[in-house]
Amino acid sequence: MAAAWHSRSEPDAGRPMEGRVALVTGASSGIGRAVARRLAADGAGVVVADLRQQPRDGTHEEGGHQSTADLIQSSGGAAIFLETDVSRGVDMERAACVAVEKWGGLDIMVNNAGIWHGHRKILEETEAEFDSTIAVNLKGVWLGCKAAIGQMVRAGTGGSIINIASIAGMVGLAAEPAYSASKGGVIGLTRQLAIDYAEHRIRVNAISPGFVETSLSRSVMGDNPEHDLTPWPRLGTVSDVASAVAFLASDESEWMTGSILVTDGGYSAR
Repeated sequence: MAAAWHSRSEPDAGRPMEGRVALVTGASSGIGRAVARRLAADGAGVVVADLRQQPRDGTHEEGGHQSTADLIQSSGGAAIFLETDVSRGVDMERAACVAVEKWGGLDIMVNNAGIWHGHRKILEETEAEFDSTIAVNLKGVWLGCKAAIGQMVRAGTGGSIINIASIAGMVGLAAEPAYSASKGGVIGLTRQLAIDYAEHRIRVNAISPGFVETSLSRSVMGDNPEHDLTPWPRLGTVSDVASAVAFLASDESEWMTGSILVTDGGYSAR
C-alpha cells in the first residue's frame, strides 16, 4: 500500500503532488493549516504535526474548530495527526519515520511551527522568552531539516524542504529581537543546507511572509486593522503563503535551492 502511494510518476496537472508525502509542522492553525490543506488538495499524503490537534482558540479560518486532518479527510484527502514538539529531536525523528511508515517515503518537509511572545524591546524581553523562541523557531527548523534530510538521503530520491522564515529575519522590525534573530537564523540555515545537499537533489528553500491575517495577528491588530503594513491594498492571507509553498514543493521549482521567496505584498521593497 505504501509503495503504491509513494510514486515519482508524472503528476496529474490537477494534482501535482499525487503520490508524494509531506510533513508540515505547526499545521493545526494558521499558515501551517492552510499549507497542509493545499498540499493534500494537490494529492499529497500529509502528516499534520502540532502540539495540539484542534486549531488555536479564536481561529477565524475555514473549517472552524475542526482539526486539519479531519478537514483533509472529509474532502477526500489523506492526512494523519501526530502530536509533535518541534523543539525535541526525538519528536521530529518520529514524525519523519511516521511519514515513511504510513506512505512509504518523505518528499516534502515544511518547517512552519513558530512562536511569538509579543512586542518587547531587548531590555523588556526575558531570557526565558528568548530561549523558547529560539528553541521553537530556529532549533525546531534545524531538527526538522535534520530528520527530513536523513530520510531523503537514505531514500536517494531527493526532496523539497521549505522553511517558513519571515521578513523579520530580513529587515529591522521594531521590538522583536528574539523573533528577528530566530528568523534570520532560519534564512542562514536554509542557504547553508542548500549547499550541502544539492548533490543529493534535496532542495532547501525558505519563504519569508510579511503581515498575514491569522488568529495570532488579529489578536494584535484587531479585526479591521488600519495599517501601512504593505503597499498592496490588503494584508496577506494564509492561502498566499500556501500557494508559495505549493510552488516550492512542486517540480516547477526544480532548479531552485537556497532561495528566499518573499511573500509580503511589497513591504520589504520600500
